[in-house]
Amino acid sequence: MLSTLPQNPSQTVDFSQVRLQIRGLQPQLVTWRRQIHQKPELGFQEKITAEFISQKLRSWGIPHQTEIAHTGIVATLEGKKFSNRSHSPVLAIRADMDALPVQEENEVDYKSQHPGLMHACGHDGHVAIALGTAYHLARHPETFAGTVKIIFQPAEEGPGGAEPMIEAGVLENPNVDAIIGLHLWNNLPVGTVGVRAGALMAAVEKFDCVIKGKGGHGAMPHQTIDPILVAAQVVTTLQTIVARNIDPIEAAVVTVGSLHAGTTDNVIPHQAEMMGTVRYFHPQYAGYFRQRIEQIIQGICQSHGATYELKYQKLYPPVINHPEITQLVRSVALEVIETPVGIVPECQTMGGEDMSFFLQSIPGCYFFLGAANESKKLNLPHHHPCFDFDETVLAVGVEIFTRCVEKFCY
Repeated sequence: MLSTLPQNPSQTVDFSQVRLQIRGLQPQLVTWRRQIHQKPELGFQEKITAEFISQKLRSWGIPHQTEIAHTGIVATLEGKKFSNRSHSPVLAIRADMDALPVQEENEVDYKSQHPGLMHACGHDGHVAIALGTAYHLARHPETFAGTVKIIFQPAEEGPGGAEPMIEAGVLENPNVDAIIGLHLWNNLPVGTVGVRAGALMAAVEKFDCVIKGKGGHGAMPHQTIDPILVAAQVVTTLQTIVARNIDPIEAAVVTVGSLHAGTTDNVIPHQAEMMGTVRYFHPQYAGYFRQRIEQIIQGICQSHGATYELKYQKLYPPVINHPEITQLVRSVALEVIETPVGIVPECQTMGGEDMSFFLQSIPGCYFFLGAANESKKLNLPHHHPCFDFDETVLAVGVEIFTRCVEKFCY
């Protein structure tokens, strides 16, 4: 929901609430982001990116572990601020670092040097912001107590790096109390932050179905079991799940994005293949869509004498923010953005994110940092071959993360 967007959003970032030390990092943040952008890598293959991160951390004297879940890294920073709390707080910051199988079409001097691969979603910016946060905190340990873990995660775009990192123990030794993360977001203009408690991003599930009929001559359909006809009815009927089975107050999506059958006009093929995705916010629907989709496919196939094979995968659960940590992030965003008009409290998307696995394990908050700038023509959607964002938000991201650390780790 973007109904609360400012009607005339600013096209420049107000740096007045970004402290001077972090403002001074801005040119370096841009350099790091562009260096990472030029060397994009797919999930679990981020060896160049991981070595870049590790080299920076080593040069700053920041302890870190490498090769977690293949290419993941966890940096650990210890605060020196006195605290009379009985428990030493531990906050994690998560940044994903993988790219997409997209051929970049931007004509910029930092264009991808890896054919067919591109940072088309902003993860290069996420890494730069996390590095900037690590650099600043390492130089100002007196500003926070306890421990900060910065998690550089592989494979967010697939097949998912959060879960194997959790299984490898990144939230332990010491145990993490809460986690925060951000996504640079071209669906929001610069100068805005999208943050809300509860569901922010949707669960992601997918299905692959092969409908098997009986092929034959297109002029003699009575001798066949037409899988195209069956598939067409399946596609249409699947839309009744959201329209008639889901509470109208709840949001959900069932999309068939691929349907292939046949090779010519006068031959009825023996099978049709389809692929689709399912999205929903409410955890109560976990397992429901799989059951309902199979009921529909089974019923339609049976009525026509066809058979089917269905593969269904649950990929990511919904991203659900914890109220208390969300309030922390919101309070910081209000300080940095300065005015409530820059906060978009009901920003949601049916896109998915494996940050959800972290949020299932511990309290946390994932939020959107507006990065689109129409005046600079930096407002194309994520995963577009000409995707890019307004880099002036990088220092703002560091400022928000840093203030969250200072407020949580006191």
